[in-house]
Amino acid sequence: MRENKGCIKCGSTRANQKEVAMTGTGLSKMFDVQNNQFLVVYCEDCGYSEFYNKKSSSGSNIFDLFFG
Repeated sequence: MRENKGCIKCGSTRANQKEVAMTGTGLSKMFDVQNNQFLVVYCEDCGYSEFYNKKSSSGSNIFDLFFG
């Protein structure tokens, strides 16, 4: 079990998040329909990033998941 909470790459506690949308496969890719939405949590120091499905992660604290 980790004692220090922070980025798993560099140990920093400076993180931020962004929302991104991406295409799927098949017709959505052909017509550039971006129906997959994610929250990206990233370390502001080293750039390490984790993607979380926006639909399944709502209601939980994403930063707690990122820091462990």
